Amino acid sequence: MSHTAHIPSHRKPRQSASKTALRAGVAGGMLSTIAIAGAAGPAQAEPVTQTIEMPTITSGLSASVAASAQATKAVALDLEIQAHEDAAATTAAKTAEKAKAEAVRKAEAKKKAEAAAEAEAKAKAEAAERASRSAERTTLSASTGSSSSTPSSSSATGSAASVIAFAQSQVGDAYVSGGTGPNSWDCSGLVQAAFGSVGIDLPRVSQSQSTAGTQVSLDNLQPGDILYWGGAGSAYHVGIYVGGGEFVGAQNSSTGVVQQTLDYDPPSGAVRVL
Repeated sequence: MSHTAHIPSHRKPRQSASKTALRAGVAGGMLSTIAIAGAAGPAQAEPVTQTIEMPTITSGLSASVAASAQATKAVALDLEIQAHEDAAATTAAKTAEKAKAEAVRKAEAKKKAEAAAEAEAKAKAEAAERASRSAERTTLSASTGSSSSTPSSSSATGSAASVIAFAQSQVGDAYVSGGTGPNSWDCSGLVQAAFGSVGIDLPRVSQSQSTAGTQVSLDNLQPGDILYWGGAGSAYHVGIYVGGGEFVGAQNSSTGVVQQTLDYDPPSGAVRVL
């Protein structure tokens, strides 16, 4: 055999330089990691003994809250005062309005009372004047005498005298259809008012008044009898016999209330109420 023949070697083949460097780098990296871990381990195990103090913010906040509360309280007080003032103003306005209305009412009442008193005084004066005129006419009739045998009005007494006096005091008043006084009358309105003055309530119309009492003859008349024209129950006119052959009646719009003799307008019949 040749000395140069190839004999297999038992040594491991030589690694390349690049692989060797790679392995060295990996090993070095592992060692570095271990070293770092070892160094970090004890440091993490040490307890924290230092306290960190946070900044304090409550002092400024308390002052702000206090100031806000004070402002709110002041606003509430102002609103309350304003509410009281508004309520007082409203009450004062209502009181003033009520006082004004009461003053107006009293003034109107006073004015009405004065007007009523004036009207009453005027009516009394007119009544007195009419009564005076009637008295003068009665005196004149008495002085001249009368040919009639019928009693005169001076013989009337009691309620009859009052009825006659009332009727005579209206002589000179106007005649108005439907009139019931005090200054204008129709025939039945005057008769009703004259008897009403002594508390006797007669019907309103002449037809009913002509049957309101006892029928009497025209030859047997007494002062205070009611005279009627037309039929009993259908009379169209009434008057009051005052004695002395005369009567008082609201005749018509031309003459008004007059006192005349029976001859002036002879009646149809008469009734006696008193």
